Amino acid sequence: MAAWLAENPLLVLFACCAVGSAVGAVRVRGFSLGPAAVLFAALAASAWDERLHLPVVLGSMGLGLFAYCVGIASGASFFAALRHHVGAVATVSAGLAACGVAALVLGDVLGIPRGVAAGAYAGALTNTPALAAATDQLGGASSPTVGYSVTYLGGVITMLLAAAWVLRRAAPADEAAPPLVTRTVRVTHGDLPDLGELASEAGDHVVFSRVKVGDVVEVARDDMHLEPGDLVSTVGPAAHVDAVESRIGTRSDDEITLDRRTLDMRRVAVSNRALSGLTIEQLELERFGARATRIRRGDVDLMARGDTRLHLGDRVRVIAPRDRIPEVSRFLGDSERGPGDLNPLGLSLGMVAGIALGLVAMPLPGGGHFALGMAAGPLIVGLVLGRLARTGPIAWSLPYTASHLLQQLGILVFLAAAGSHAGGDLARAVSGGQAPRIALLGIAVTALAALTLVVVARTFRLGGPHLAGLVAGAQTQPAVLAFAQERTGDDQRVAAGYALVFPAAMVTKILVAIVLASVA
Repeated sequence: MAAWLAENPLLVLFACCAVGSAVGAVRVRGFSLGPAAVLFAALAASAWDERLHLPVVLGSMGLGLFAYCVGIASGASFFAALRHHVGAVATVSAGLAACGVAALVLGDVLGIPRGVAAGAYAGALTNTPALAAATDQLGGASSPTVGYSVTYLGGVITMLLAAAWVLRRAAPADEAAPPLVTRTVRVTHGDLPDLGELASEAGDHVVFSRVKVGDVVEVARDDMHLEPGDLVSTVGPAAHVDAVESRIGTRSDDEITLDRRTLDMRRVAVSNRALSGLTIEQLELERFGARATRIRRGDVDLMARGDTRLHLGDRVRVIAPRDRIPEVSRFLGDSERGPGDLNPLGLSLGMVAGIALGLVAMPLPGGGHFALGMAAGPLIVGLVLGRLARTGPIAWSLPYTASHLLQQLGILVFLAAAGSHAGGDLARAVSGGQAPRIALLGIAVTALAALTLVVVARTFRLGGPHLAGLVAGAQTQPAVLAFAQERTGDDQRVAAGYALVFPAAMVTKILVAIVLASVA
């Protein structure tokens, strides 16, 4: 049986994915192993018979796809976080780097090989791409996978306990992040600037969708001037809508959004490839007499600001004259193919650039060379291209659905390949008595990471929900995020904290893992 399986590596690959995915879907008190269970399934298979190893190129392909798509999806939020919350992001990144130093020093004290310590660092912080980076840096060696396998579960459980503890902490009154609201405001103030300037005064955190003058409802335009008695529909976070209301008038019970005699609203899917990566302003919807107010991307609603870039598969909420809605729909595409469009040219060129960057050998002080490898090269290129979204006729962005699919496929393939080369080594580590020392190293690293987050909370006055999201994001652990969201009733501050540090934490862990592996 084992000999037959060894001759059919694709069968082994998908068998490990199937068994691991089934086990990973089992939830116990809200916790599940998720994709990491595929790693354990492959470890079990190779521990049973070491001939059941998968070609290294399969793991490299999966890793490259995963890292690149993470970069593409996180590029904009990563650079935005660096710009607006550099203090918190820098503190978390410094703490994660300190965890790397601790893993190196404590690993030497405990007599743990540095390759295993690099994997223990990745497992303690539950970051599979960091494991991938360390494995790649060591030329496919199995030692990082051994460390990762022993420490992963402890890393998840420790941070779940940390999230439960921080949720007991009261949130500061100024931390609230309310959802988007729509409100009709009656203009009572005179001599107001045009709508475009009013939106700028609000920091572009509001969008004006409709204006009612007398009995006529029109699509709002930036060059419109409001007069006392006019009604205007305003969309944005409640605090900013409140400020606009105070600036121009008072709240009205007249819901002009319900008046569809001349105007209508529709969510239109973006499937026109020529529009991918363009901003809302560049669409020039005014020529259709239309205006975009919100964008639905995945499960998140975004403000349709002028500088917001579109991705294929986005669903744009458009206000337009009833007879022009079909034109707008044709222009945007309105096809269900959009969410699954892989954008093969942009994907292929981006992967070429990422793989090439990963292969570049850079000199290290004191001799030797250092390469970013298949994890960091595509990730860095993906972050930059995700921020650019488009270069001339080439769109770099990927639809949310397609990007998520490629990430899942890539990480499953990598985990199966990595586990298939480490089962025997893991069995020997357990039988040889090395596992308890590796587990101790993992607990120490996870505890240091949790301590860093306490420092961040106290320094930047973060409360329960926001800090719980920060814990999940710094740990790059969806299980912790799901736990915090469930405990808080999907409080948006949890997601905000997660999004704040996740990209920076991901990049930091990968780079630290590469450095740890390079000194092994």
